[in-house]
Amino acid sequence: MKTFIVIAAYNEERKIGSVLKDLKKKYDTIVVVDDGSKDKTAEIAEKKGVIVLRHPLNRGQGAALKTGIDYALQNNAEIIVTYDADGQFLVEDIKKVVAPVEKKQADIVLGSRFLGKTINMPFSKKIVLKLGVMVGFLLYHIKITDSQSGFRALSRKAAEKIKLTADRMEHASEFFWEIMKNKLKYKEVPITVIYDDYSIGKGQKWSNSIELGIKMLLRRFFM
Repeated sequence: MKTFIVIAAYNEERKIGSVLKDLKKKYDTIVVVDDGSKDKTAEIAEKKGVIVLRHPLNRGQGAALKTGIDYALQNNAEIIVTYDADGQFLVEDIKKVVAPVEKKQADIVLGSRFLGKTINMPFSKKIVLKLGVMVGFLLYHIKITDSQSGFRALSRKAAEKIKLTADRMEHASEFFWEIMKNKLKYKEVPITVIYDDYSIGKGQKWSNSIELGIKMLLRRFFM
């Protein structure tokens, strides 16, 4: 099945080259959406021979993923995988994330670090993610173990139905709203997530997580 790997990237020049090198060993159609980076992210991606789409301004990860997903749909994608640019994921896990879509067992598959393995995960991050799981269940009635995984596989049906409107990080919870609203079949599979100083430094702060929770509540009940 025609599979597109979509990566939202913002100031990822330190990691994007190695991430793309690993991906290109097994996948041909890779789309990097450079979200207004001020460094050489786009140039490095272009040299790796992947498709590069550019936002002139930084709009946020949600907006970048929407741009990439829309492009994939316009180019006849059958499966779309969203994948992070910071080197936290393993290429070999893509097969596990894609398999339930290929077998028609799910419309959307969510990678879970809690079903799989984490390496050097900060305890504070674990607390935030577990709180997100509870909030997700209360707001969207979605039973998941990982509330903020950026590693997903979408069938064409799911990608066409899911309408991302949140430009920034609240897009992760918007996926759950869209799953519930469109009655999509979903499944979690185990993945490995690796934390290093770079990825931890780019992660969300407690204050951002609180702001995200407030936006989830507003989106659920007032939008």
